Amino acid sequence: MMNATNGNVEPECKDFLNRFFDSYCDDRLRKRSLKVLRFLTASDEPLSGKPGGWAAGIVYALANRDRLPCGVPGLLNKDLEESFGVSIGTIRKRAARVEALLAI
Repeated sequence: MMNATNGNVEPECKDFLNRFFDSYCDDRLRKRSLKVLRFLTASDEPLSGKPGGWAAGIVYALANRDRLPCGVPGLLNKDLEESFGVSIGTIRKRAARVEALLAI
């Protein structure tokens, strides 16, 4: 998949998130994830990289918000990797960036 910037990352990330949440049923986390995506794409911070990495990073960051990071509850890291097509290292890196941007 091509790298994306803010101009085209939102629809691709939204597709990743919707596909993920169709099987991982958590409507509250879905709504929060889509809200964070809108916030991130509206910011001046460039979101370069794979959209799947950003989408997974959003989910990981929100699932671990205000607690010790231990993954997405009820889901193995390898399943999260497969859902978004990126490594857990990329997911954690994007999640850290999402956390930093949300702290602003």
